[in-house]
Amino acid sequence: MFTGIITGVGRIVAVHPLHAISSLETSTDASFGKRLTISTPSAYLDDVGLGDSIAINGACMTVTSFDIAANQFTIDISAESLLKTAGLTELGTVNLEKALRANDRLGGHIVSGHVDGVGHVSFFEPVGESWELRITCPAELGKFMAYKGSITVNGVSLTVNRVVDSASNGKLSTELSINLIPHTIENTALGSLKAGASVNLEIDTVARYVERMLSFEKLTIKD
Repeated sequence: MFTGIITGVGRIVAVHPLHAISSLETSTDASFGKRLTISTPSAYLDDVGLGDSIAINGACMTVTSFDIAANQFTIDISAESLLKTAGLTELGTVNLEKALRANDRLGGHIVSGHVDGVGHVSFFEPVGESWELRITCPAELGKFMAYKGSITVNGVSLTVNRVVDSASNGKLSTELSINLIPHTIENTALGSLKAGASVNLEIDTVARYVERMLSFEKLTIKD
């Protein structure tokens, strides 16, 4: 369990396939998972142990090895997880959050670390002292987006400022707008986003249960 409050910005420094590479197989083979080596801020791993959960850009992963002296740890990602997430096979900065302790403050909102879908940045520009981030999300997630509701973008707990639904060629799409204050830009990896970039999205847990209850009620009424 997480809160969406980033505790460190790391960097993916190596990506290796989880299989022995032969002359017929390459590291981009989608049928295999990957092993990532991630560098962290100094002392970030001081309280981390093998098997601990750390969210990488919003995706909950398990620490498989770590080197405190080198400020690095590794995680293994299955092919299935790679298909459902974005930005975890490329070298570069990532948002890190250690799993929530029972006595920690819930500064953001309840986050599971399970990515619900991949969105795409449609606009990212400075507006006054802040930045406006617009994201188009998969149609199946549109119903979970609400004005002033919570959304997790690459592991960061954020508030939705505007939701625009539209239809084109019989297909529905949803674009949400988020305001990023300078602190968020400076202390997360979101500042490096550009239009066209893919981002991991996790909907609000409460919205997930509400949708399930309503859909189940409809089935019951029909029966």
